[in-house]
Amino acid sequence: MLPVYLYFFVMNPTPELALRDIHLPDPVSWFPPALGWWLLLIIVPLLIGLVFWVWRYRQRIQTSPQKNALTRLQQLEQQYQTHQNTQQLVIELSRLLRRACLSYYNRQQVAGLTGEAWLQFLDKPLVNQPFSQGIGRALSEMPYQATANVDAPALITLCREWLKKLPAQSSQLNHPQK
Repeated sequence: MLPVYLYFFVMNPTPELALRDIHLPDPVSWFPPALGWWLLLIIVPLLIGLVFWVWRYRQRIQTSPQKNALTRLQQLEQQYQTHQNTQQLVIELSRLLRRACLSYYNRQQVAGLTGEAWLQFLDKPLVNQPFSQGIGRALSEMPYQATANVDAPALITLCREWLKKLPAQSSQLNHPQK
């Protein structure tokens, strides 16, 4: 009997017919990635961008000029109830309305308005012209008088009504470029 290692050569005289080593497949390369990775690469940045956009949109709505102006109006009302200084209240209300207008309207359109033109501008969103023919006249007359005789709660209510007529967002995107 032949040893096992010789048995192979006797039965198989040509080396070409001998079995060869097992060849493993090539390792899977990292590029190009599978379809799922491409989708993940596209969807994740889109979701991050969407979350950021929603966060910025909510932040902008929460800090709109209208909301800031209404908050400042409430502060002025509390100051008036504490100090009862009508003349200072009228001056601050006039400044507040002017700042709100500059946030919403074109600077060239609003900044130069004074006196009657300013009051007529404030009357535009309201009915019955309460600024030019009503209690709102105090905004142009009271800062220059020694004593202020005005119904302060009614003036505060009028200013609050005017501020609530403003849109939720300013139209600064429509302003001319500098």
